[in-house]
Order: sequence, then C-alpha cells, then structure tokens
Amino acid sequence: MIQLTNVSKIFKELEAVENVTINVNKGSIYGLLGSNGAGKTTLLRLIAGILHQDKGEIKVNQQNVYENTAVKQQVFFIPDIPYVFPQYTVKQMAQFYQQTYSGWNQDRFDKISAVFDIDCNKKVQTFSKGMQRQVAFWLALSTMPDVLILDEPLDGLDPVMRKKVKNLIIQDVAKREMTVLISSHNLREIEDLCDHVGILHKGRLLLEKEIDDLKSDTHKIQVAFKKPLSEDWLKPLNVLYSEQRGSVSLCIVRGKEEEISTYIKRFQPIIYDLLPLTLEEIFIYEMGDVGYDFKNILV
Repeated sequence: MIQLTNVSKIFKELEAVENVTINVNKGSIYGLLGSNGAGKTTLLRLIAGILHQDKGEIKVNQQNVYENTAVKQQVFFIPDIPYVFPQYTVKQMAQFYQQTYSGWNQDRFDKISAVFDIDCNKKVQTFSKGMQRQVAFWLALSTMPDVLILDEPLDGLDPVMRKKVKNLIIQDVAKREMTVLISSHNLREIEDLCDHVGILHKGRLLLEKEIDDLKSDTHKIQVAFKKPLSEDWLKPLNVLYSEQRGSVSLCIVRGKEEEISTYIKRFQPIIYDLLPLTLEEIFIYEMGDVGYDFKNILV
C-alpha cells in the first residue's frame, strides 16, 4: 500500500531523512515514533506528496505520489496544526473538500456531525484548538480516504473525544481497509491503536516491527545470585541497559523469553523476574541504546 525505498530528504546541509525504507500494508495502522527532530514530520510530508524526496522512491498503491493528482485524491493528511481558510465556516470548508475530493461522501459527513456536535455555520478559526482538530477529522473522514496520515492527531482533544475519534478511525480501517500512518509522542495511544511501529532517530529508521513482536522480544529482568558473578556474565545477551541496585541486577534485554530464561537459570539465581515492557519503556531503552539521554527517567 505505502512503499518507501531508500528515501532521503536534505534541507541545505541537514539530512532530515536518510535512506529510509518502510512498507505499510493495506488496512494497517502504522505508528511512527522518534525523538524530537528525528524527521517524522518531514517523512509524513514526503508520503503525502507535499515535499519531494531527493533520493529514493515513494509509492502509494504502486504509484508515485508527488504531483500525482489521482493518488492525492486517495490520501488525506492532517498536520499537527490543521489548516483552514481564513473566515471559512465548517460548511464552507466542507464544500471546498467536496469540490476537491472525488470520494467525498455527504452522507458520511452528515452522520459524523452527530459525533462532534459542532455548528456548521460558525467560522472554524473561532473554535478552540481541540474543536479545530475535531473539524479536521470530520472533514478528513468524509473524503473517504484510502490513506489517512496523521501528525500528533489527538493533541488537544479531551479523553471522551479522543475515544470517539479513535473509534471512527478503527471503524474505517475495519470496514474499508483504510490505511493509517500516525506520528505521535503519546506512546500509550500508539500502543492502543497501531499494529506496526517504526522508530526514527536522526533521520534513520532504527527498527520496524509488529507491536506484538516488539513487545515479546524486549524484557525487563530483575535477577540476584548467592555470590556475585563476573562483570561479563551478561555479554551473551543483547542488553540495552543494565544497572545494579544493591544485590539485584536490573537489565533490559532484547531477545526471545525462552532463550533468555534458559541462559540465566544456568547461574541458579535466587531472584529472577522476567517481565514484558510497555511500548513507552521499549522506546526509551531503544533510544538509550543509540545514545539518547534518559538518565533521569525512573523505571
């Protein structure tokens, strides 16, 4: 559905996106994670066809995106700050999108109006940040996009409205196999919504996995032994982070649970706990593994 092959984008001397290859399947909800300045927004704008890559290839439905009107009819991008025409009401914005997108569904627009309960005759710019975000989703979903691209999509929405918006997205994914690409710093929401994630750092893709696989392959270990072991006992394991808390070693280890347990039990620990991590914890330690500072974060 969405294919990026060795994509790079350079602004003056800054390579904002470097040699990124991503595949997003039809009907998937893909979460794009990364530190501030990692290149997430640039990558989303490239996929939406707003920017043109300097290297590589970007395709949606096996077609190039940039300056391809037919493909852009199938794609809707909601940026972190949704744009509306000055002085336009919700109704006028709807009329604009109706003229712009061939897939516009007036019946869908009318039905979603009951979810948001917003006056169509009021100017969008007079609304709060959260209400403007609601209007953006209302308009986006009414165009019936094949691909929905979202940059910090739920920022400014209250908890009730967040749930409503997530339900609308999930409905379209289930019924129409809409493909969704989300960039967000709210990792708990990414964990709830997405089936795949990719982590960017300094423009490069660190990893790309199904969430279930990522969570099953990264563990928090707490272990203690009768007698101290040599410092190199952890070397056979893929350790992202380790520290000593008295007699207890705390480690974040990447690998299969069974293999990790088999190895550690050889040393006959008196305390041994192997626990799965949340997506937020995995992100913190993956970033720490490439030098991103998290010293003040308690686990």
